[in-house]
Amino acid sequence: MHRVHVRDLDLNLLHVFSAVHEAGNVSRAAERLGLSQPAVSHALTRLRLALHDPLFVRGSGGVVPTPKADRFARQVAQALQTLDVALNENEPFVAARSARRFAVHMSDIGADEFLPRLMADVARAAGGVCIEAMQLAPEAIAPALHDGRLDLAVGFLPNLGVSGTESAVLLDQERYVALVRRGHPLARQLKKRSALEQLEFILVASHVEPARALHLLGLASRIRLTLPYFTVAPAIIAKTDLAMLVPSSPAERFARRFDLAVAELDLGLPPITVTMHWTWRHTHDSGHRWLRERLLALRPSRR
Repeated sequence: MHRVHVRDLDLNLLHVFSAVHEAGNVSRAAERLGLSQPAVSHALTRLRLALHDPLFVRGSGGVVPTPKADRFARQVAQALQTLDVALNENEPFVAARSARRFAVHMSDIGADEFLPRLMADVARAAGGVCIEAMQLAPEAIAPALHDGRLDLAVGFLPNLGVSGTESAVLLDQERYVALVRRGHPLARQLKKRSALEQLEFILVASHVEPARALHLLGLASRIRLTLPYFTVAPAIIAKTDLAMLVPSSPAERFARRFDLAVAELDLGLPPITVTMHWTWRHTHDSGHRWLRERLLALRPSRR
């Protein structure tokens, strides 16, 4: 079996490979790299010979990676990110002059909690910095952190605690409450199980704990609307007798904006903790540390 040793490999080939894999097109990758198309093609040929794989085949509008290239791409991204952090570890991050882009996983409810204040802070201190908020499937978050596609993941993400990430708590002891319109006929009675059983619910599919609670309480049959996100739910609640189970902090914000009522419940669910996660490779990166400090400064003083 032929083994490839890193000492025999030109690391510039990895940059070319990564650019082609990301762009899906040799010409576009050449433009990004500031190289000619023949130079990029020659680099790919060298890497193909070293790895004994075609890496890319012709496809609609460009090239398509082979299965081996897809696996290799994840490792290359991680390796290049590690090298970049090591080379720039001692380089100071000057926020006012930076044009760095940070990718952050947040649910829509997390974005509502943190982004308005974070972006106001960033605009004052670092007008050239860009934040890209995205929402990934739970199983995709850890791989995206480890291969450098994500800088941070923010949310109730208990499974990330066992995936080798660093973390810091942003919100602690969040409890689930019921959100109903003000004047709802059952609003004052919701601590009673009999009243809870008369409600009809909105379920937000991206948050599993409320669904679990409704199932355990035998109320799954009372779900009348399922949504992929929270954003529109408060406006619907304001116009109907539907209710929604939601963490207490966003419930209080929604109640102020839409004139809703928050009902305390005893659902038997443990409190949730909203946590910020990142990989160890970013711990000492000065720019990454700056962004983490900005988010930590947004923690409510009452918690």
